[in-house]
Parts: sequence; structure tokens; C-alpha cells
Amino acid sequence: MLTTHRKQLILERLRQHGQVVAKALSDELGISEDTVRRDLRELAADGLLQRVHGGALPASAAVGSLQVREQLAPEDKRALGRAGAALAQPGQVVILDGGTTSLQVVQHLPLQLRATIVTHSPAVAVALAGHTELEVLVLGGRLFRHSMVNVGASVVEAAAQLRADLYLMGVTGVHADAGLTTGDFEEAAVKRALLQRAAETVVLASADKLGAASAFTVAPLKALAGLVVPANTPARVRNALKAAGAPVTLAPA
Repeated sequence: MLTTHRKQLILERLRQHGQVVAKALSDELGISEDTVRRDLRELAADGLLQRVHGGALPASAAVGSLQVREQLAPEDKRALGRAGAALAQPGQVVILDGGTTSLQVVQHLPLQLRATIVTHSPAVAVALAGHTELEVLVLGGRLFRHSMVNVGASVVEAAAQLRADLYLMGVTGVHADAGLTTGDFEEAAVKRALLQRAAETVVLASADKLGAASAFTVAPLKALAGLVVPANTPARVRNALKAAGAPVTLAPA
């Protein structure tokens, strides 16, 4: 089998099964594991999969630039934004992550809501400027331009002073085996710190993140109080996530 055909087969198996095991594929095709691993390395270098021990998982499209991510599943993100905004209650302290779905949450927050929003995203803070009843706290640090969020030790230290009711977390991957992942080491550390300071953490996950994985682990699925997914998410995807411990609910269309 030609290299291009093998790579097409690998990507098709990822779409069908959500993972590829190097040894199983080498046995099936009658080739060495070294050959399979080389194919996986090359596909990973092209951003088409995420290598893990023993094989590979689907790569998340959500690790693209902010401009690219703004074009991904806009209708789903609006529905997720409405669902996330509905979780914020008067008087609560709510941590709101960065990202395009978080900006949709801001768009759907009632202007009369009186609460405290904590964010490490300058873009989210600016978007909240018109919500004059909200107290907005911004955690400062080094600007990670890819996600337009502040990261680093200063953010983690500030997070340690919080006691929040709810954290609406953004991730780039939600996978039954890999759990919650993101594409940057420091960003993952900030997310873990914020998760530890919230009574409940909920992830709003568009379809491009489901069944995908990125390089850095944030937390297992069972750490969540809720995983909200689009209404049209296939039952097999929902069931796999539920079996891994995720409390899955559907966002109203």
C-alpha cells in the first residue's frame, strides 16, 4: 500500500472509530510499527491528528487561529452561548474563559444581571463593558495571542484567591479517553487552577471539539458538573462521553 493510501486509511479510521492503535494497524496491513509511527508523525506535523502513546486520536480543529475558530459551527456556538448564559444566576461569582463560545455567552447574558464575572480574557472583559450591572474582574498576566487570554504564574496565583460558584471552561478537545485537553501548556495550567476554585465547572463544547484531542491535559471528564453539547450531536458520541463520566446535556436549538 502506498504511503498516501495508508495515510488516507489512518484518517478514515480516526473518523470512524475515534482512535488508531499502531500495533493493530501494523498487524492488519502487514507492515512494521515503525512505518505506522512514521505515518503518524507526518500526519501530526500537518495538524491532522494528535499522537498518543501507542497510536493517535483525532486532532481538534479548535486549535486554529481565532479568525479560523470564529467560522467554525457559528449556529452551534450561539446555542451553546444561550445555554451557558442561562447558567449564570444573580449574585453568583462566575469565571468565564476566553474563546469564541465565551463571547457568545456574553452576547446572551441579560443586561440586568447582577453578578461578578471573573475572566482572564481581555476580549471577554471588553465585551462585558456594556453590562453595567456586572462587576468584572480581569486576571492579568502574559497575553497568549492565539487564544487572546492571559496566562502565566500571575494568573494562577490570582486564581488561588477566588471562590467561584461556576466556571464556564473552554477547551479544544473533549475525548472519552483523553478527557479535556487544550493546545498550550500554560493555558492548560490556568484552566486547572480555575477549575479548582469553582464549585461547579461546565464545558460548552461545539461539534469540532467532540471526539478530538490536543496536546495538553486539563482534567478528566468526570471533573465536570456539566458538558453541554449541540442538540444535533450523534447519540454514539454522547453515549461514549457519558460512559467516560461526562454529565452530558443538549443545548436547546
